[in-house]
Amino acid sequence: MKPLLSLTFAAFLATFFQPVAAHAAEPAVAQPTPPEPGAQKAGETEPDLKLREAIARGATIEDIAKLKGPSTKTPQDAIRSLKMGNARFFGGTARRPDMSANERRAQILQQTPFAVVLGCSDSRVPVELVYDQGLGDIFSVRVAGQAVEPGTSGSIEYAVKHLNTRLLVIMGHEGCGAVKAAMLDDAERKAEPENVRYLLDRIVPAVANIPKIRDPKAKMREAVIANVRKQLALAPQNPVVKAAVAKNELAVIGAFYEISSGQVDFLENEDELKVH
Repeated sequence: MKPLLSLTFAAFLATFFQPVAAHAAEPAVAQPTPPEPGAQKAGETEPDLKLREAIARGATIEDIAKLKGPSTKTPQDAIRSLKMGNARFFGGTARRPDMSANERRAQILQQTPFAVVLGCSDSRVPVELVYDQGLGDIFSVRVAGQAVEPGTSGSIEYAVKHLNTRLLVIMGHEGCGAVKAAMLDDAERKAEPENVRYLLDRIVPAVANIPKIRDPKAKMREAVIANVRKQLALAPQNPVVKAAVAKNELAVIGAFYEISSGQVDFLENEDELKVH
């Protein structure tokens, strides 16, 4: 019986070690070649290249902060950046811009957002994700119903005057609960807490005369856009915003985000922005 046991054990060892041997014989997978220090990657801007090279040289946080300027220089560039970012988000090709640890730490020294967006607090409408922007790109102001009132106006003023943002966007969205609540009758609105009523009162004038529309979804879209237009009409009355617009340093536009599709419709020309 000993020869049989020896043969069986030998066969077991051969079977057990066979996959290891086969794996060892596999050719090594080629690793991607890192780009040359001075080589510009596809889609990389000149400032991004300089930033990458500085990080590779071991630049300090202060050096990185000096290199990190606004990603857009004009209001038109800012609008284009948001449109391209939303196109990526809508098309499922979002880049979710990330940054190295040093770049992130450098943001403690300064921030350079190119746009200030007044949007709704709704959890389904994360501004940076909708526009596929990274840390430090958007100065996001969020309040239910995107109402222009002293608190939100102060945030907008800060972004325009001290951060030199080139674009102000007031963005509503599909199925906005605040707008829907503002369309309730007086008795129902009065049942809400005091601070909720305060916000709803900022929206009521915009939706008081909405045309009779049978389709609920179409009616809500019309109401939300009417509120965006109303808030947009209030924004340029702010002296800081008004001065920046007069110098062509700032553009003020509206937007409507469709949650179900992920697409943003932009309101830019005079007819689209007119309060009806």
